[in-house]
Amino acid sequence: MERMQKQPVFFVWALILGLTLWALIFCPAQIQARSSAKHKCQTLQIKGSDTMVNLGQAWAEEFMRLHPTVHLAVTGGGSGTGIAAILAGTCDIAQSSRDLSQEEQESAKAANKIIMETPVAWDGIAVVVHTANPVSELTVKQLADIFTGTIQNWNEIGGNDLPILVLSRERNSGTHVFFLEHVLRGGNAKGTEEFAQTALMMPSSQSIVQEVETSEAAIGYVGVGYVTNRIKTIRVARDHNGPYLLPTLDAIQAGEYPIARPLLFLTLGESQGDIKSFIDFVLSPAGQEIVKALDFVPLEK
Repeated sequence: MERMQKQPVFFVWALILGLTLWALIFCPAQIQARSSAKHKCQTLQIKGSDTMVNLGQAWAEEFMRLHPTVHLAVTGGGSGTGIAAILAGTCDIAQSSRDLSQEEQESAKAANKIIMETPVAWDGIAVVVHTANPVSELTVKQLADIFTGTIQNWNEIGGNDLPILVLSRERNSGTHVFFLEHVLRGGNAKGTEEFAQTALMMPSSQSIVQEVETSEAAIGYVGVGYVTNRIKTIRVARDHNGPYLLPTLDAIQAGEYPIARPLLFLTLGESQGDIKSFIDFVLSPAGQEIVKALDFVPLEK
């Protein structure tokens, strides 16, 4: 009778021991597998500047090759789109070719969000025309007069008797905002100058390049990474005293080319984890070599 009373106790302890051994052997592996699967699904959303989209994709491809467990999704839409996404929390990094506007700064403050700016490269704005256009040099003031519509025919600046077709990026573009503020308004924050009403607002830098390739009347502006040998780049000077310069690496890094700007990563607060690792890679010598390979300008020589 005593033996029969002890038997259930033995079975209970055996069951507990068995469950404990099972947990020790199998649970860590399952937890690790779940953790690994979750990490493999990690996707960073990078959104914004069309000027930077090819550069962002090149950085992402190399980073993913070095870090196979991290996936990066890079999309364009313009700097304004990226800034709106970072403010809404729908992307991890916004690519921007301009600073935040006063309105965007106020929106961030109202939402109690701190936007951190990290310069990742430099870009020169190339002014481009058809290869048959005889005009090769323009001052910033002449560019302002062309894009506001004050100068309307190429023969007013040494070209053929041909009405000028002005091409601009759309208003959501950081390149549009930069060109407006630093060329049309001459850097005057209170300036009211606007693009000519006849200007065609183009959806992308590539669309400007394609239009310039086919129209002898056209003039537009794009990041240097979009320049090809099928279009002509104008030499630009701050004033008539010169020098007239192309947006080369040396001229931009030396601060001599008059239409240059930093390209930025925007994040919510201090970056951490995979976001920080990606930004560190972009700022590394390997990341800056990619900048140079895509015809943008590295932060340092």
